Amino acid sequence: MSDEVPCGGVDFHCHLDLYPDFEAAIAQAEAARVYTLTVTTTPKAWPRNHELTRGTRYVRAALGLHPQLMAERAGELALWSRHLPETRYVGEVGLDAGPRFYKSLDAQKQVFRAVLEQCAAAGGKILTVHSVRSVPAVLEMIESYLPQDRGVVVLHWFTGTKAEARRAANLGCYFSINAEMMGSDRGRSLVAELPMDRLLTETDGPFTHVEGRPAVPTDARRAIDGIARARHLAVDVVDRTIRANLQTLLR
Repeated sequence: MSDEVPCGGVDFHCHLDLYPDFEAAIAQAEAARVYTLTVTTTPKAWPRNHELTRGTRYVRAALGLHPQLMAERAGELALWSRHLPETRYVGEVGLDAGPRFYKSLDAQKQVFRAVLEQCAAAGGKILTVHSVRSVPAVLEMIESYLPQDRGVVVLHWFTGTKAEARRAANLGCYFSINAEMMGSDRGRSLVAELPMDRLLTETDGPFTHVEGRPAVPTDARRAIDGIARARHLAVDVVDRTIRANLQTLLR
C-alpha cells in the first residue's frame, strides 16, 4: 500500500470477503480510492484475501482469527502463525464476552495472548481488535503482551467507558468509528470525547447497513459526518484529521 493517504476516505475495518462478489468489492474500493482494510475471520481465508489484494493500491487484507469462532477454530492458531510473516495487518482478533460467546472466553484469551505475543515478537504490526463486553480484559492483555514500541492496536467499534477510552489512548490505541456507533446518546457522547488524533473511520460492512443494503467502504464517509456532528466540527476538518491520523499510523 502506498504511504499516500487516498482522497476517497478511510474504511479501516470491513469484511470484503463476505460480500457476494469479493473481487468486485475490492475493485469498487480501489476505484473510489478508499483506504480499505479488509479483515478476515479465519486464517483459512487468508491466502485468497492476500492474493486478491497484493497488487492493489488502496485495499489491504488483515490476517484474523475472530474471537466469536474460538469454540470451533482455536486450533487454527498454528495456521495463523504460519501466515503472520506475510502481512503487516492483523485482524479481526480480540475478545467477546457477550452471552453467545462467553463459554469460549478462556480459549479466546489464550489465542489473543498468543496473537499479541507473536505480533510483539515480529514488531511493526497493526491490529484491528474486537472487544465486545471485554474492554478491561483486552486492555490488560495489550498492556501485558504488546509493548507500544512493538505494534499498534486499533480498537474496532469501541463501546467501553470514557475512563477505559482514556486508558486505551494511554496505551497508544486508536479507535475506528462507524456511523452506527453514533445511533445513541451514549455513543455520540463517547465519540465526542475520544482523542481526535486517534480516530479512524470504518464501516464493519456487511454487518452494518445503509438504506437497507450492506454498507460498503465508500459509506465510511457517513462516520465522518457523524463525528463532525458529535464534536461540533466542520466535516472537512474531521476528514483532514482522519487522513492525518492514518498517515501517522502507517508511518
